[in-house]
Amino acid sequence: MELDRDSCVLLNDSYKMPVIGFGTYAPEKFPKNLAKEGTKVAIEVGYRHIDCAYIYDREVEVGRAIQEKITDGTVKREEIFYTGKLPSTFHPPERVRLALEKSLKDLQLDYMDLFLIHSPLGFKPGDNLFPVDENGKLIYANTDLRDTWKAMEKCKDAGLVRSIGVSNFNRQQLELILNMPGLKYKPVCNQVECHIYLNQSKLLEFCKSKDIVLVGYSVLGSSRGEEW
Repeated sequence: MELDRDSCVLLNDSYKMPVIGFGTYAPEKFPKNLAKEGTKVAIEVGYRHIDCAYIYDREVEVGRAIQEKITDGTVKREEIFYTGKLPSTFHPPERVRLALEKSLKDLQLDYMDLFLIHSPLGFKPGDNLFPVDENGKLIYANTDLRDTWKAMEKCKDAGLVRSIGVSNFNRQQLELILNMPGLKYKPVCNQVECHIYLNQSKLLEFCKSKDIVLVGYSVLGSSRGEEW
């Protein structure tokens, strides 16, 4: 199925992104196989943009769904637009590609269409995606976002991802990247919470002025865990 021009937005690196995406986040209490079955149904009814993330712990299931829909002829790989995200424990430059390659292996994909820095807040690097101290408080790390971005650019140059962007960034954090010396690729998008109770009008205006697409999540609500 050829993507209709009106159903896509043109990114600042000339790639096209389907406007409506199928999100695959779910609290841990929901069985992982629902991510696979839900993604298969989404593709069958016409979704071509699939959004997931390393920390969702659903990429194996989502990847299987994509592969099954390719195998049965429903879609071709080039018709799927996959968005993935860099976890906060992988902000150090030497860890960025490791996270991306792990996701690609789990997904059974050769490349991602879009790879985002999931959050501007970095956590202590390690196997635990949400490291906490003895008091249960998150342990933060202070990797310079500009160094993380340089590593993202290298992943794009290596052909592992087509487009790179950010998520949950405010204007000041975006400007840090946009104004960095030697910037090669600016973010194509900034994915943030956006709905009628948080319309992000000021951030949207800024992103538009920089040719950065503002992507909204939880636009119709969310199935967040109770702790949220």
